[in-house]
Amino acid sequence: MQPLVSIVIPAYNVERTVGEAIQSAIGQTWPRKEIIVVDDGSTDRTAEIVDRFGPAVTLVSSRNRGLSAAVNLGVQHCRGDYIQELDADDLLTPDKIERQLSALRPGDSKRVLLSSQWARFYFRTRKARFEDNALCQDLSPVDWLLRKMRDNLYMQNATWLVSRELVEAAGPWDTRLHYDQDGEYFARVLSCSAGTRFVPGTGVFYRASGPGSTSYIGNSDEKKESLLLSMRLHIKYLLRLEDSERVRRACITYLQNWYETFYLERSDLAAQAQNVATELGGSIEEPRLRRKFAWLKPLFGWGTARWAQVTLPRMKASLLRSIDKTMYTLEHSPN
Repeated sequence: MQPLVSIVIPAYNVERTVGEAIQSAIGQTWPRKEIIVVDDGSTDRTAEIVDRFGPAVTLVSSRNRGLSAAVNLGVQHCRGDYIQELDADDLLTPDKIERQLSALRPGDSKRVLLSSQWARFYFRTRKARFEDNALCQDLSPVDWLLRKMRDNLYMQNATWLVSRELVEAAGPWDTRLHYDQDGEYFARVLSCSAGTRFVPGTGVFYRASGPGSTSYIGNSDEKKESLLLSMRLHIKYLLRLEDSERVRRACITYLQNWYETFYLERSDLAAQAQNVATELGGSIEEPRLRRKFAWLKPLFGWGTARWAQVTLPRMKASLLRSIDKTMYTLEHSPN
């Protein structure tokens, strides 16, 4: 019998996007699936929209406890042999699950972790293009985590398809985290895995929703504290797999890559990051600015130069998002 796949969609005040996410789950070409939506205490029409799908979707409701708790609750209701997590504003390509399961080979361990590509979009998925980086290949757990941390690479959380055995080995999502909770969780899954099996040409469309998204850190102290905790855990998982000079260098580079997030606004967290680097046998330098913004530093100071480096690209993204929304609205308006 074909494996049953459970698609878990955590949802909080996502009335504008949750219907599309559910439709992408229903539209999967893999026949044996169940769809579980966890309404995490929404105050908008999220639950009403989910109800419209009838018996095709199981709705689980709870008080608002955050993303990690919502995913954990969804997993508790799963019956599947494999689990697919999908954020309520993202979309699966129709053949994503089928192609990943078809990539399994006779004799494969249940701990092979299936991965795929992802493409960023605002409103129109036909404008999206799949990302291709050094993580887009079969890798051992050590090499995957080392590349992610050293090279500051990203793999969207819904690209993964995880066996129940791996889910149980990794444990639940960490409810202490309010930022990078998916990154920490899948680093833990990877550390328990037999390595990744990458399937190109399919995957997930990741909606770039701007400052309102959980992936936007902004000036949130809670999210900055969560980020540093997640980084500490990433380093612990990688060192458990291989405590070597190359791994320690990668971990120091990882701390350096994110150091500017704490550098001025949270000197206490910056000091903690520096202490971790010292324990690893290295140190962190003042964050480097990109060339197009570095000239601002001697004139206006590091803080202003960093503000420009962070804010101007966001302003550009906001403009592109507005244009894409307008085009999407025009394309979907009745004639």
